[in-house]
Amino acid sequence: MSTDIRLFTVSIAQAQLDDLSQRLTSTRWPSRETVSDWGQGIPLDYCRELARYWATDYNWRRFEEKLNSWPQFITEIDDIDIHFIHRTSPHENALPLIISHGWPGSVMEFHKVIDALTDP
Repeated sequence: MSTDIRLFTVSIAQAQLDDLSQRLTSTRWPSRETVSDWGQGIPLDYCRELARYWATDYNWRRFEEKLNSWPQFITEIDDIDIHFIHRTSPHENALPLIISHGWPGSVMEFHKVIDALTDP
């Protein structure tokens, strides 16, 4: 087991974004859904709109920049790479706080509170 802590930076290759956009725009959609409400899943029109938005309008680079605005690291615990954000407070007497997400989930569950919690 390694105890090294490695710097982590989100860096999505443009080829991956291009591939995602191509796959989203070439999706073969069903002609209609079985029901028109959320009773059996996401409504078809809403899903199509989300796919269009992700393929053409969503600013992936801005999202990547936001993620990289926090210091991120990876360390190994029990042979598993663990990703974490380590944001320290500028306040000398600030209490340390660890917040952890569950599965399924991601650190993005906390993106709106990280800055407010570390520097209120």
